[in-house]
Amino acid sequence: MSYKVSIVIEKDEYGYYAYCPELEGCQTQGDSIEEVIANIKEAIELYLETLPEDERKEYLSKEILTTTLEVQVA
Repeated sequence: MSYKVSIVIEKDEYGYYAYCPELEGCQTQGDSIEEVIANIKEAIELYLETLPEDERKEYLSKEILTTTLEVQVA
């Protein structure tokens, strides 16, 4: 079965960091965008394999909203 999940990717001085907001603690890192995407996909699949079907549905039914804000700093 396939699912759609949200992921957040951040870049820092060490490379890239990714996590899935729906799945607490599901996170990874990588040296490139391609690597971190492959790593987070694997982490999510492994995480979901450990959950019973009813818990999967509960975790993945969370509504995640994202937006970009422009803020001003004095």
